[in-house]
Order: sequence, then structure tokens, then C-alpha cells
Amino acid sequence: MLEMLKEPSLIGLNVGSKEYFELQKALIKMRPLLKYCYNVWYKKVIKSVQSIRGAGLILELGSGGSYLKEYLPDMITSDVVEGVADRVIDARKLPFQDESVKSIILTHAFHHIPDVSLFLREAERVLIPGGKIILIEVAHTKFAKFFFDKFHVEPYMDNVTDWSFDQKDSMMDSNQALSWIVFFRDKLKFRKLFPNLSVVSSSYLPWFSYLISGGVTFRNMIPNFFVPFCILIDVLLSPLAFLFSLHWFIEIEKVNNR
Repeated sequence: MLEMLKEPSLIGLNVGSKEYFELQKALIKMRPLLKYCYNVWYKKVIKSVQSIRGAGLILELGSGGSYLKEYLPDMITSDVVEGVADRVIDARKLPFQDESVKSIILTHAFHHIPDVSLFLREAERVLIPGGKIILIEVAHTKFAKFFFDKFHVEPYMDNVTDWSFDQKDSMMDSNQALSWIVFFRDKLKFRKLFPNLSVVSSSYLPWFSYLISGGVTFRNMIPNFFVPFCILIDVLLSPLAFLFSLHWFIEIEKVNNR
């Protein structure tokens, strides 16, 4: 059943290849409902970046199929895959000087980092005071846990104690519950390890439209004329986001406690 729901044009492509990411980007842009979801996310990201005082680089990690650079043309895109972004960068070893970056943006990328402690230490080093890590990540709601555990190929392990995991495949080896584990469940550990980083905001993102759009891996079943109605349903269902939301938006700011 799950195989029948998959987007046919992605079948046979190597997951994480340049061709795979290019097709995903095209799918987002050609599906009005899915593009609406990404535009909602990107507007929040852009607003967050614009709120940062001080000069510095804007960095996107795990750019893959992202088109955020169309709105932030000065942003440095990066990925672990050759040929899909401006630079190849490992989040655990950022090639930037101390306090030279104003924002680090990750959309569906944080949970792919095999040792986020190393990334957070590097982010703490390169961010300017007041700079931010900006995340669009898999949420930890009852429905998100069910959906990503049952209908997604990547694992959703919210009961593990470690923040790290073994990784042989940068796309498949991950833990989709990682943002919840680090910033919410283990928040005291996070504060102790990274006293200069503070979670300053988190909010649930619209979920109904993303779900029925098929996302970037499943078929789109929704005709274009139905899009405005789906967006209206998203608004009406927003009070239930704490139960059903699939993604959330998180801002982590570098504060100067020295």
C-alpha cells in the first residue's frame, strides 16, 4: 500500500543524489499546496533572520532540495552531497571563523546530524552574539509520532538516551525525534552543555495541507482548485496543532554569558 502512494518520478533515483534533490525541488514548486507549506516555513525563517542585529554570514545546512536562496540571495547553501549547493560542509566541523555567522538555517536537516553535540558546539563558536540557529523540524505530537514511525522510512526514536547515532547513509540514518529530545526532553542537559545557547521560541506549523499534499515523497492527490479550501482547513484546525502538527519551528539564540 505504501509503495503505491510513493511519488513515481522519484522511484529508481538514488536518495540524496543531485538528481533526487533537483526533482524534489521541482515537485515542491509544481505542487501549489506543498509550495504554500514551504512558503509559510520560509516566511518564518526570513523574519527570524531579519530580526538579528549585527553583521555576519547566513548559512543553510542540508540545503538539498531547498529554494530558500531565492529569497535570501546572499545566503551560503551547503550539503554533504557534492554538486547540490554552494559548498560541501559537515555540520560537525564548520569552516568559519569565530563569531562570523549570524544565522544557521536547517530545514529537515538537524535530525540527520549523527552527533548534534559537535554541531551545537560549532554553532556556539561561529555565531555572533544574538545570532540564531533556525530549525524546521519534525514535531513531537501524538500524530507526528504515529505518522513518521509508520509511514516514513527514517526512524523516529523518542525513547533513546543518546543524542548521537551511527551513520552510514546521510539520508536514511537519522532520528526524527532528535529536536524534541535535545531541546525539550533533555533541556536541562542542553542548558548545562551549552550555556551560551538558548531556545527563544518554538511553534507548531500548519499540518493538514502538508499531509494531504503528499510532501516531497508521496503522490499529490489534491487538485489545484481544492488548495484554498485546504488552507482554510489548516486555519480552522490550528487549535489542534499540539496534537496533530507534523513540524515545528524552533529558534535557538546565542547569548553572551561571559
